[in-house]
Amino acid sequence: MAAIARLPLNHSLPTILNHTRYLPRRLSFPTYLHRSPFRSFSAVSPTLCSSSSQGDSNASIVGDLLDYLNESWTQFHATAEAKRQLLDAGFHLLSENDDWNLKPGGRYFFTRNMSCLVAFAVGDKYVPGNGFHAIAAHTDSPCLKLKPKSASSKSGYLMVNVQTYGGGLWHTWFDRDLSVAGRAIVRASDGSFVHRLVKVKRPLLRVPTLAIHLDRTVNSDGFKPNLETQLVPLLATKQDETSAESKDKNVSPSSKDAHHPLLMQILSDDLECKPEDIVSLELNICDTQPSCLGGANNEFIFSGRLDNLASSFCALRALIDSCASSENLSTEHGIRMIALFDNEEVGSDSCQGAGAPTMFQAMRRIVSSLGNAQVTECTFDRAIRKSFLVSADMAHGVHPNFADKHEENHRPQLHKGLVIKHNANQRYATSGITSFLFKEVAKLHDLPIQDFVVRNDMGCGSTIGPILASGVGIRTVDCGIAQLSMHRYINDSCFLINYLKTQLLRALLVKQCERDLWNRRYRHSVQTFQGVLQIFLNRRQEAHCG
Repeated sequence: MAAIARLPLNHSLPTILNHTRYLPRRLSFPTYLHRSPFRSFSAVSPTLCSSSSQGDSNASIVGDLLDYLNESWTQFHATAEAKRQLLDAGFHLLSENDDWNLKPGGRYFFTRNMSCLVAFAVGDKYVPGNGFHAIAAHTDSPCLKLKPKSASSKSGYLMVNVQTYGGGLWHTWFDRDLSVAGRAIVRASDGSFVHRLVKVKRPLLRVPTLAIHLDRTVNSDGFKPNLETQLVPLLATKQDETSAESKDKNVSPSSKDAHHPLLMQILSDDLECKPEDIVSLELNICDTQPSCLGGANNEFIFSGRLDNLASSFCALRALIDSCASSENLSTEHGIRMIALFDNEEVGSDSCQGAGAPTMFQAMRRIVSSLGNAQVTECTFDRAIRKSFLVSADMAHGVHPNFADKHEENHRPQLHKGLVIKHNANQRYATSGITSFLFKEVAKLHDLPIQDFVVRNDMGCGSTIGPILASGVGIRTVDCGIAQLSMHRYINDSCFLINYLKTQLLRALLVKQCERDLWNRRYRHSVQTFQGVLQIFLNRRQEAHCG
């Protein structure tokens, strides 16, 4: 499909915002979002911004987010794009199979399953036992996935059988311009097998709805499709036997039995290999509509997979920006880390999910490699006790047509700041202490914060926060970006809040260095409730004196 050029966007800030309060004074939003040159892998040709000022560079975070979303059709592509950015930023790729020789001031990362990534930067002043300042997010989103044997035929059509992944709003997948993307294992010319990413950028599939003339009660009774028999994408009309035999003769029986030869030919063309060389596939159904800005003031991000690629991007950008040069780590005593996991939408119980000991093992290996002879039995335990984790996901913004679905005093709005998520039953890992610490960092940078609590008469979702907090033993706060239409294919979010989240996550990575930000500022310990109460009393007394 020919590249689609995004129209020039005039993204002045909406008038409802007092943007001077939240943004750097020198920040001005350029006429066009994108400043990076056209990348051949992108389905969308970006509009360029040639400005090199620091303000425009900050504003370009939103344009870079759109690029990241448009590239990251699947968890595999999101991880590959994160890997590319880290390598460009000077990070060194590690292998979990090798010994690690880490040094203070170094920047490193590794991937697992091509869908999980852990990156970290070691402070120049790191000593064994100092803590980690970590951000965790996830790369997967609810979607449809091809079944191992997807080929089927109905009423003269070639159909592609799929299975649902996660808790999606599946009726929103009907009548969309769909395609396929994911990972293939391909036989190379030397007989070895290699992982390859595949993305068919043109509309390839569609799940058509039934005409209202044949379903007269759909508006009164509701649209309730059977997910096994009625959520089946259409690939093509069925070929006659003669033409099918001539086109199928080069396709091996195993591939022919599992997937339609026509689909295999399309995939092999994209992979530049023979259909019979594709020995395994792991494909998602994806919408071809590009991510873009929308709304009268271009204040919204219209995109699929915002849950949770938006937070993954913010974490990635925060780490890269926080150690862009060697000077950025010169005063750092701790270790800055991000972790992007797979399979959050289905419980995280996988080798590449947050339920695996990936982060715990990485932290232990880092401490061991950097400590040399100084590591004792308690060194790692002390490091964990000095650490802090931000579980970064999305949050439910109040819906103007369904405001009663929110608890009346906890209704996050799209332009009102990041959201701290609370749940007394530990569906979120936020505690009184971690919430306080998060808000204090936000106050230092004059960044707005909101709170979210689910209604007592409704169920509450969860995140990787409680999984990591209990598995690693690290103090954790759950936060998110307010959005509408979560788990629908196309979501709405506020571009300003994505910028603010990147700034706050960067501040959390940086400001937790030099042993303990809050010990330095208030001269009190925040490890106990007495310390927290003392801080509040001091601040109150200072306010009265002022």
